[in-house]
Amino acid sequence: MNRVVLITGAASGLGWALTEAFLASGDRVVMADRDESLLLHRATECADRSRVLAFACDVTDRQQLAALVFTAERRFGRIDILINNAGITHRSRAARTDPAVLRKIMAVDWQGPVDLTLLVLPMLKQSRGIIINIGSMAGWMPVPGRAAYCAAKSALAQFFEVLRLEVEVDGIQVLNVYPSFLDTPIEKNALGADGQPAEHARSTAGSIRSAAWMANRIHAAALLRKPWLFPDRLSAFASILWRVWPSLYLKLIRKKFSQELQR
Repeated sequence: MNRVVLITGAASGLGWALTEAFLASGDRVVMADRDESLLLHRATECADRSRVLAFACDVTDRQQLAALVFTAERRFGRIDILINNAGITHRSRAARTDPAVLRKIMAVDWQGPVDLTLLVLPMLKQSRGIIINIGSMAGWMPVPGRAAYCAAKSALAQFFEVLRLEVEVDGIQVLNVYPSFLDTPIEKNALGADGQPAEHARSTAGSIRSAAWMANRIHAAALLRKPWLFPDRLSAFASILWRVWPSLYLKLIRKKFSQELQR
């Protein structure tokens, strides 16, 4: 389709699956990731390198984000779709977590996407493009051991719901995606209370979907310019349960995530 798609966290997990999905449909992709070696390796796996720009950057560094946007515009002249995918999480009780970890989660999962979006908005206005945000059902409902992640994803959702109202006059579409549990590196690289890798395995509910499964649904939703995507029925039900019967939700979540409450 020859659109230009900028994807953060593009070198692994859902970001790489999204890169493959959009390249397969004929689009051009700006791949951004902080892991430069993996990013360059992924770029070599793309069949048509002329349709790929790999740019190493940290989404928490606004100067690096500005350089990313400048380089993308110089290479392709436009951006049609921005996918705020890069993210990190943690597995630790809030009261025991180093405040630096809390700040880092918020910087990567909320401030980074906001800063990048504001930099890209002029080009999205020209292309009447799409902003896709990879949120989480954790942004809708409390999950033990994920206080900072829940807060960041909630902030992400609220910011972009407000932005949706403000930019629709410019023809810009916002697609907020709410996955549940995916088989991606984000949980494998989860931080513990001290900022080191979490030592205990994650708790889950429902099915664990593949990154490719999720990427295909996001790609389809983008083609239809949908405003929201709730791909998992169980998580969608849980979010409704939290709002209409919170005491029952808390009872169930205490049982399902008991190991998080004991740490």
